[in-house]
Amino acid sequence: MREFEYYRAADLASATQQSAQPDTHILAGGTTQLDLMKCDVFRPARLIDISHLDNLRDISLKAASLELGALVKMSQAADSPEVLSAAPAVAESLLLAASAQLRNMATLGGNILQRTRCAYFRDPHAWPECNKRQPGSGCAAKEGLNDNHAVLGISESCIALYPGDFAVALTAFDAVLDIQGTNGQQRRVAIDDFFLLPGSRPDQETQLAAGEVIVRITLPLSPALANSHYLKVRDRSSYEFAAASAAVGLELESDGRTIRDVRIALGGVATRPWRVRQVEQALKGQPLDEKVLREAAELATEGAIAHQHNSHKITLTPRVIARALMSVGGLA
Repeated sequence: MREFEYYRAADLASATQQSAQPDTHILAGGTTQLDLMKCDVFRPARLIDISHLDNLRDISLKAASLELGALVKMSQAADSPEVLSAAPAVAESLLLAASAQLRNMATLGGNILQRTRCAYFRDPHAWPECNKRQPGSGCAAKEGLNDNHAVLGISESCIALYPGDFAVALTAFDAVLDIQGTNGQQRRVAIDDFFLLPGSRPDQETQLAAGEVIVRITLPLSPALANSHYLKVRDRSSYEFAAASAAVGLELESDGRTIRDVRIALGGVATRPWRVRQVEQALKGQPLDEKVLREAAELATEGAIAHQHNSHKITLTPRVIARALMSVGGLA
């Protein structure tokens, strides 16, 4: 790990101004950044600490939305009565992530921006071929051990998996990010547009530009969000990333058996949080029935591409979707 400069920002305006400098990055909980610095993947010249700023720590349940400050800790949001009542899938996605110690440190904004756990990305000395670190250098994962790599949203340049849970739940329910830049102005970006596909530039992961900071996450309230669930299937029951996960929400018609609205997003299988609108459209107006759910869920992996060790994700994903919907619909 090379030497770096550390600055404690006086306020958000000064933080954005300072972070616009070359090779400068924002620091909040630091649970991902410090790991990557030790791995020699992330090598900033300076870090701007915003972890002490108080105006980004609020959780607010309003008439039409749930608002979460970017510096709210994962554990705080997971335990919040407002989040638990209005957005159970969001609370579950946070509770099932990482360890209790990390959840007590990590912030919501930082969690959204976490980097892939691809072993080839995280070991630059053993594996210099990584287009996410160095565009044009190659992708060692494609011919390596790729059992936990993506099958959806991949490109010739990169098959690295987006590892997070929280952003998957946000994607299912049309969350919006408020982002502040160096001019003090804020812009709003739908989270489904925030994450970029790898294409030929997998090093460009999000729309966040130099000098910009996520300040707030807004979730529009809906019956589907209130009746939601996050299912995470993994190789062991804790402290593990998803082999496949699904954030789902369900609203039924007054007859109690016809699907009015359904929301589904996937984790653990794609290069970014992955909304499966084709499954949602196939289920709207259909009866809440196990056979219907399982047949529609198969649409989620259309176009999926497996490599040598990860074809199981294509088989697993529809099952996770169906199981999550059956759970939230009272069929399991």
